[in-house]
Amino acid sequence: MTELSTADGGLSDATHAELREIAARYPEPRSGLLPMLHLVQSVQGRVTPEGIEACADILGLSEADVSGVATFYTMYKRRPVGDYHVGVCTNTLCAVMGGDAIFERLKEHLDVGNDETTEDGKITLEHVECNAACDYAPVMMVNWEFMDNMTPQSATQLVDDLRDGKPVRSTRGPRIAAWREIERVLAGFPDDLVDEGPGAGPASLVGLEIARENGWTAPSGGDERATGSTADTPVEAAEQADTSRAETETKQEEGHQDG
Repeated sequence: MTELSTADGGLSDATHAELREIAARYPEPRSGLLPMLHLVQSVQGRVTPEGIEACADILGLSEADVSGVATFYTMYKRRPVGDYHVGVCTNTLCAVMGGDAIFERLKEHLDVGNDETTEDGKITLEHVECNAACDYAPVMMVNWEFMDNMTPQSATQLVDDLRDGKPVRSTRGPRIAAWREIERVLAGFPDDLVDEGPGAGPASLVGLEIARENGWTAPSGGDERATGSTADTPVEAAEQADTSRAETETKQEEGHQDG
C-alpha cells in the first residue's frame, strides 16, 4: 500500500513526488491539474489550501488559478468526504422513475442534507446530474460505481450495508472501494480492479442483440468518395476528414455564388 499521508494529515514527500509524476505525464504540465487534485483528495479527503499550494508550485500556476479549477468542478470537495460518496441521480428520467423519492428517503434515513456527511463519517450524500445510464433508471453511484434500478428500499439497504462494513458490489463494475482509494485511481494510479465485474448490462446490449439477430454490421471502411481510399492511421483519417470538409465547404460557397 502506498503511503497516503503523514501523521499530521499533511502532504508527504511521497505525495509531492507523485504530484510531480502526474505533471510529467503531459506535454503541457498544467494539463495534469485535474488528476493532481484527485491525488490531493485521496490523501487529505478534500482539496485543501496545502494541496492547492503544492499543485500551483509544481505547475507554475497561481493559487488563484488552481482554486478556480477546484471550485468549478463539483467532483472536487472543499469539505471532508465520508468513506462512501453516495450520489443519487435526480435528473429528468431518473427523477420521474423514482430518483427524487430515493433521495428524499436517504436524506431522512441518514439525517443529512445534500452534500452533507453522516456523523459517523461513513456516508456523504449528494444529488447528482445525469450519469448517462438512463436505461437503468433510477441510478445511484457509490464512489463513482454504478448501482442500477434502485428503489427507496434497496437504497436504504445499500447505505446500511456500507455503514456496517459489509462488502458491496456495483451493478456494472467491481466491489466498492473507499472514496480515497477511488480518488487515487482517478489520479491515474490503477487498483487493478478494472476487469472485475461486468462492464455492461442487458439493457445496454439490446441493440447489439437485435443487430446480431438481423445480421446487421457496421459499414466497412469510411467515406471513400473524397479520397478513394480508407485511412490507415489516425493522422490519415484526420487529413481525409479535413479534405472532405474543405471540398464540401467549397461546393457550398460555389452554390451561393451561382445563386
